[in-house]
Amino acid sequence: MVRGLSESVCFKNPPYGKKTGRNLYVAGPSKVNRNTTLGDNVRFHGMKITGKGRVDIGSYVIAAGDCMIITQNHNYEGDAIPYDDTLNFRDVVIGDFVWIGARVLILPGTKIGEGAIIQGGAVVHGEIPPYAIAGGNPAKVFKYRDAEHFKKLKAEGKFYRG
Repeated sequence: MVRGLSESVCFKNPPYGKKTGRNLYVAGPSKVNRNTTLGDNVRFHGMKITGKGRVDIGSYVIAAGDCMIITQNHNYEGDAIPYDDTLNFRDVVIGDFVWIGARVLILPGTKIGEGAIIQGGAVVHGEIPPYAIAGGNPAKVFKYRDAEHFKKLKAEGKFYRG
């Protein structure tokens, strides 16, 4: 089931990307690539996923408005400058229960661990560990969630369902 779809949503390749879990909620202009896998209870309030790299998004992931995930770059070490005709593809993996703030840019090759929070406006590259709270450009971890509290709520099935 897809809830909240607006006319500005552009999901190609039925159902949406490579695989879509249950209860997808889309409330803003959003687009996924062909290689996107979405877990259950994903909420997009404006997400654009570009490139031909793989994107795996876990369950109970919430992304605020104007977010972007990029999975490819031009090859700047090829046969021409500033870059040649070839592209480099890098996968993006986002774990379960990740909260992504507004206007976050996630670059190719990024991995975000379970329960992480990404502050609005961040530019994320590399690896963000589980339960980390990160922000800035480039995004840096500046705090961690209480992992025991998180695990307790998870075990009790206390998930935000909107």
